[in-house]
Amino acid sequence: MAYASGNKNLDIFWSNSYLGIREDHMFQGISNSWRLIKASAAVLSADKELIIFPIISAVGTLVVTLTFALPMFFSGVFDSIANNHSGILPYLLAFLFYVAQYLVIFFANTALVGAALIRLRGGDPTVSDGFRIAFSHLGSIFGYALIAATVGMIIRALSSKQNSLGRIVISLIGMAWNVATFLVVPILANEDIGPFQAIKRSVSLLKKTWGEQIVGNFGLGAVFGLLTIGLILIGALGIFLAVSAQSAVLLVAVIIIVVIALIIFGLVNAALSGIYTAAVYQFAVEGETSGFFDAGMVQNAFRSR
Repeated sequence: MAYASGNKNLDIFWSNSYLGIREDHMFQGISNSWRLIKASAAVLSADKELIIFPIISAVGTLVVTLTFALPMFFSGVFDSIANNHSGILPYLLAFLFYVAQYLVIFFANTALVGAALIRLRGGDPTVSDGFRIAFSHLGSIFGYALIAATVGMIIRALSSKQNSLGRIVISLIGMAWNVATFLVVPILANEDIGPFQAIKRSVSLLKKTWGEQIVGNFGLGAVFGLLTIGLILIGALGIFLAVSAQSAVLLVAVIIIVVIALIIFGLVNAALSGIYTAAVYQFAVEGETSGFFDAGMVQNAFRSR
């Protein structure tokens, strides 16, 4: 809130000062986000095979979706749930779908983060190292998938029965859950503890390092979000030109290029996000992040008020 003194000149001074601070924070955030991307990209450049894990995650979730969601959709299970005309079986199937999805995602992320931690500690990881780490903690990963699926089902059920304000509150609860579990995957990849202990440790590390009031730096997602929007706009322009020229070949080419680019963006974003999560964990536990990440850069990822 801007300061109001009752004196016009002073009000202008304070207003300009406030705007200057906001602009400094904005440009500092943009600069820090770009530095995070470059640091994460440096790790990915050193170990290009890390991109395999997001590919496995994407393919795995697609297989799970085709296995569960499509039969449920065409059999009317989702409609029954939405209309509250179903018994417990549809909810059980939906829960199993959540568990399978989370298991695939967490397994691939654990492999990615585990391999990234090896690189951040001076090693030279391989794809087999990532798989070895993930398989060695498969029980804990499965347990965490069960917990996450349960929380997801509860949040979804509560949200469907709320008004607009209630949905906002439920969304905030979901956001708090995501923040609290931010470091669970690297903890599972690096420590021999169960899923409940991993969640408690994640909360403990965040509190210990950055205080009670946590503000997330969503720089990676924001930058890739802007890039995605830009790509979609360019694709829309290309489609418009292809339609105007009545060129079916150009239309198909534009669509294929845009789809491939979006897939690449998604895979790279997932890889860089996993690498950055590993760096945050490394800093939280050991207070340093090797030569790829500057300690101050990671420390600003979460800051206390």
